[in-house]
Amino acid sequence: MKGTRPMQRHSCFEGYANGDPEMERYHDEEWGLPCHDEDRLVEMFVLELFQAGLSWRCVLRKRENFRAALDGFDVERIAGYTPERIEELMGDPGIIRNRRKLEGMVNNARIVCELRKEFGSFSAYLWHFTEGQTVFEPPDVTRDELSDEVSADMRRRGMKFAGSVTVFSFLQAVGIVYSHPRDCWRFEADHAADFADLRYVDGAVRRVTAR
Repeated sequence: MKGTRPMQRHSCFEGYANGDPEMERYHDEEWGLPCHDEDRLVEMFVLELFQAGLSWRCVLRKRENFRAALDGFDVERIAGYTPERIEELMGDPGIIRNRRKLEGMVNNARIVCELRKEFGSFSAYLWHFTEGQTVFEPPDVTRDELSDEVSADMRRRGMKFAGSVTVFSFLQAVGIVYSHPRDCWRFEADHAADFADLRYVDGAVRRVTAR
């Protein structure tokens, strides 16, 4: 549900958009909305990898350049990239040219393909940690027990640039973790009160007293 943003500002919106129309659209239409679409999950996973050490604003501005350079974020094509293709990408000024991240992206794409075989889809793998439920974390949190567990599992499988903070940001982006606060118009539009007391605690989703 996209909903319509009211005119008044609030802490969530100001902190995210800060006058940037592209960031405003991302906040209003994408961030925190539950996603099961394979292509978008791969897209966000790749972009979050490149965000490591950078601002999301920087990555978002290069999003369409990444889309064009990376075959529309087709995970099977990315998994097949050769060292020669990495060299070509290193010459593309429209993307973030970091060799370690590009090589990590290819490595991760190959593991995502393995996860699809094991779980049926990348979505099924990601959502199985919470049994398909969205959990809540306040907007000032940057990692939690869930991201620690997902990160540990990804790294055990050989994923690169999959630290808990990066994974947490990814889980927020695709709505597995929800962090719009109560004063954000999205909170009401998303009926977040229905799951605002759900947390990932001791390896399971539990209802706890709201913080």
